[in-house]
Amino acid sequence: MRTALILAAACAMLAGAEYFPPPDSQGGWRRPDSAEHARRVAGIDPEQLDRVFHYIQRNTKNGGLLVARRGWLVYERYFGRASREAMPNTASCGKSFTSIAVGILLARYPELFPEGLDQKIWRREYLPPEAFPPSDPLKLDIRLGQTLAMTAGIRGNNPGWVRGREVRLDPAGPDGWQAMIDEAALGNTTGELSTVKLWARPGEGYSYSTASIHLASMVVRHVSGMELEEFIREHLAKPIGWGRFEWGYRLPEVRHTPGGGGIAPRATDMLRFAYLLLREGRWGERKVVPAWYVRHCGKPSRFNPHAPVSLAFDVNGDGHAPGLPRDAFWKRGSGGHCFYVVPSLDLVVWKLGGRDGQYGPGPAHPSRAGWKASVNDDEAAIGTLEWVLRAVIE
Repeated sequence: MRTALILAAACAMLAGAEYFPPPDSQGGWRRPDSAEHARRVAGIDPEQLDRVFHYIQRNTKNGGLLVARRGWLVYERYFGRASREAMPNTASCGKSFTSIAVGILLARYPELFPEGLDQKIWRREYLPPEAFPPSDPLKLDIRLGQTLAMTAGIRGNNPGWVRGREVRLDPAGPDGWQAMIDEAALGNTTGELSTVKLWARPGEGYSYSTASIHLASMVVRHVSGMELEEFIREHLAKPIGWGRFEWGYRLPEVRHTPGGGGIAPRATDMLRFAYLLLREGRWGERKVVPAWYVRHCGKPSRFNPHAPVSLAFDVNGDGHAPGLPRDAFWKRGSGGHCFYVVPSLDLVVWKLGGRDGQYGPGPAHPSRAGWKASVNDDEAAIGTLEWVLRAVIE
């Protein structure tokens, strides 16, 4: 009996490794037909996930929970203004797409990046003419990997970190959509929040910097000749079977696709993106993203010895989140959004969130009128995955 159970589990894991969900228009994710079926093929108890669902309702006004293990979508449920077809602005979750676009770019143009992520990018072959001359000569030493790890010295949010020690930037840099204007990211504008001067030499400190990630998107745009949205649509969304998606921060001042955030996909498609990372960039027989690049994203990075952030992803290689596996990695977005990838458990999770404004115009859901958060974003980012792990059956 025990041998049969082990064989069944091994077959389930193999099936998960080889399975890739078709587009929703062609049937979408496979789903177990009962809780018992989910326990057997996916090794997860969907009834326990109801507790996670109620937990995240305390964190965001609108949202949902999608959980897939071994290629089986075992849980999908929404509340507030969220639904499978809703496309809210996922804010900084978009940073991860810029990072993955860079990985694809490196594979498509290897001759332009002989040093890979170590390539110094303040050169005319990587950035547009308005980047020159640089507003700070130290910018000539910025490497591509540092823009993604946010260690390029580009001013961002406080606090900053140097080798695990908290420091304060004075002044801080721009944030939100203002940091995703080319002129602001390049340091061609002055004001209270400016990137004219670096706050640290490249590589010598970490600050969560939306402008830094936007610089990476400018490299994608300049080298490929395509807007970031177009590049992602062609080289990522189409290959993995996405349906329609949009992009937030459509403002007159933001003339190009904002690389620091704003992608707005459907929920099952965001889960496909996480599943692509779980499969190390492979979708069926197609290598969409280099496997080495995805592995780098999920582990502590040599480009960031200061904080547990890799190439635009939070990582747990140092065990700072003791309740999570060391190989777990995730990306958060303002409004309570967060997706998770746990390779050792063959698990991906999409915690959909969103303020009313992130869903665009429309009436608020009556059942959420007067709602107030009782779980903050920092707690929920770790707590959601901890709750999901309690449903995993080993």
